[in-house]
Amino acid sequence: MKLIIAYIQPHKLEDVKKALAQADVAKMSVTNSLGCGAQMGFEESYRGIKFEVNLLKKVRLEIAVNEDFLDKTINMIISAARTGEIGDGKIFVLDLTDCIRIRTGDHGNEAIG
Repeated sequence: MKLIIAYIQPHKLEDVKKALAQADVAKMSVTNSLGCGAQMGFEESYRGIKFEVNLLKKVRLEIAVNEDFLDKTINMIISAARTGEIGDGKIFVLDLTDCIRIRTGDHGNEAIG
């Protein structure tokens, strides 16, 4: 079992959700987040005062998958989120030691679905 954590551009969320649905991946958590990376932010002016905005809006996806869905899920995220510009995001893959479905008490692959 693996936990995929992906940071993507907010405007690409719907595209990623559609791509994942095509790959039969429907279970995910979505969180709005702020972050900075290679984009390094930008400079804005408000009432004549300039200030730097270095935390940009991102969307964080968390998706737990069985091993047989790992590559397919990652490829769908990449294909739907990629614009070719700096700031497209990152994908992290972590080992998931266990998953427990609260309703039934199922563990492991059965709990992920």
